Amino acid sequence: MQLFIFGQKPRARDIGIPFSGTIGKFNAITDVKGVEVGYSTIISGQGKNNIGKGPVRTGVTTILPRGRNNNPVFANWYSLNGNGEMTGTTWVTESGFLETPIMITNTNSVGIVRDAVLKWFIDKHWYKEDWWYTYPVVAETYDGFLNDIYGFQIQEKNVYEALNTAKSGKLQEGNVGGGTGMMCLGFKGGTGTSSRIVKIGDDEYTVGALVQTNFGRKESLTISGVPIGKELDDTIGSELKLPSQSYRKEGDGSIIVVIATDAPLLPHQLKRIASRVPLGIGKVGGYGMNSSGDIFIAFSTANPEAFQRKDLSTVKSLPNDSMDPLFEATVQAVEESIINAMIAAETMEGVNGNKSYALPHQTVIDILKKYKRIP
Repeated sequence: MQLFIFGQKPRARDIGIPFSGTIGKFNAITDVKGVEVGYSTIISGQGKNNIGKGPVRTGVTTILPRGRNNNPVFANWYSLNGNGEMTGTTWVTESGFLETPIMITNTNSVGIVRDAVLKWFIDKHWYKEDWWYTYPVVAETYDGFLNDIYGFQIQEKNVYEALNTAKSGKLQEGNVGGGTGMMCLGFKGGTGTSSRIVKIGDDEYTVGALVQTNFGRKESLTISGVPIGKELDDTIGSELKLPSQSYRKEGDGSIIVVIATDAPLLPHQLKRIASRVPLGIGKVGGYGMNSSGDIFIAFSTANPEAFQRKDLSTVKSLPNDSMDPLFEATVQAVEESIINAMIAAETMEGVNGNKSYALPHQTVIDILKKYKRIP
């Protein structure tokens, strides 16, 4: 069995986990032409947490819808449970356009990431006008159980690194970028991605997903319809040394999902796409817990002439009756992205000796064989 593709860590399909649907060349959000992804990953220190000094287990992820070409895309967003943050979404809904990169980081670093993006715009002359305003889109999940989150470790240079190194093609997954210090469904989580190719009439379209996973209880973990979490009940998923007054419950956490497509969709249709994301999360065992920030954004790279300041524009859009394959592709890509994040993630020890363990690959395969999901 081949465990490594494109020099990446093993992915879910590489170890034999079955999924439905046809994937793109890279099985990543970057299968949508023009989309670029960049990371900045910070891993340093060990032992007791010394606020401001670490240990540090965090980072920044960026998604550029049209690379470094500032050409706004139709977009919209949706929240399953809103105990989280994604800045800039009010104007995305109001205007129908996403005008900036999408950034994902930890909960306490949203502000500095937003400000750094604005500075990057100036440095790169992102807006060609002399006068402009914009609202960067920055989302977060909480990595404070492994990372010195109150030490505010993300700096402007990390935001620049993620933006300046963004690329198309194969992507790293697991403990990278904003997903570095995240946990998921009782084990180590992080960053994951997947894609689907669908045919509608005579045309072929791509749907890509990128997730930052930090949600769910171990007992709920489901892979290919199999109750993996219950089967792994006696397997240690994490060791957290929490203060006595901690009110954390198992399953607390969040997930950010970005959906990209080259299908010609209007903003209201992209809202419909984003609202299907929870179905993919539900397939792996997520339920939108009270403390979870489950926030999703979807954009379309079609209609490159749609954004105009003065002139009329003519756009194409699929009829609503043709959208079912895109809904299904969204659910499939989200499901696989989450499992890819967990398969690629490696055991990580963070602040105060807190530890989150990687999902045991061979054990998972043995369970899937037991349930006859794979030969």
